[in-house]
Amino acid sequence: MENTEKELIEAALDVRTRAYAPYSNFKVGAALRTKSGKIYTGCNVESASYGLTVCAERVAIWKAVSEGEKEFTEIAVVADTQELTPPCGVCRQIIWEFCGDVPV
Repeated sequence: MENTEKELIEAALDVRTRAYAPYSNFKVGAALRTKSGKIYTGCNVESASYGLTVCAERVAIWKAVSEGEKEFTEIAVVADTQELTPPCGVCRQIIWEFCGDVPV
């Protein structure tokens, strides 16, 4: 694993601790690297109205876009489990739309 990948995973692990997941108890963190090397992070934020819940990947992407970023090189997503947990369908769409074919 390269140092840049390790840095991204560590950022995702750190932000995961701030997830708000009182309903599922499933905490997720994401870290997104821009073309310039800046890292934006996000964690999942749940709502009692499940449809209003926002995934970590989207939080990280929205943060970056709201700060004017438009070019991304990679994203790391970590869940509160040892099992591989791929992004949900909505997040896959958003990652593709905003990041293209980046490593996840």
